[in-house]
Amino acid sequence: MEASKQGTTWTFVLVGVTLVGGLVSSTGCQVSVAGQTLPSAYYLHDDVQYFPAGSENKLANETAALKAARVEAQSQAQR
Repeated sequence: MEASKQGTTWTFVLVGVTLVGGLVSSTGCQVSVAGQTLPSAYYLHDDVQYFPAGSENKLANETAALKAARVEAQSQAQR
């Protein structure tokens, strides 16, 4: 009786380890690798992030200020 009980116990342990291993490997997590965001297990439910294209000139305010300063300097030089 003892041998069959021990065999049944090992069978349950083996089935349990297999199920836990299957569950762990089927779940995912979101990971960032080399600048790429790899999907998680819930990628179909994630928010879509959209960043609209901005101006090519990242220093638009500074460029406008310098242009206005040049125009002002030229107008004062002509007086």
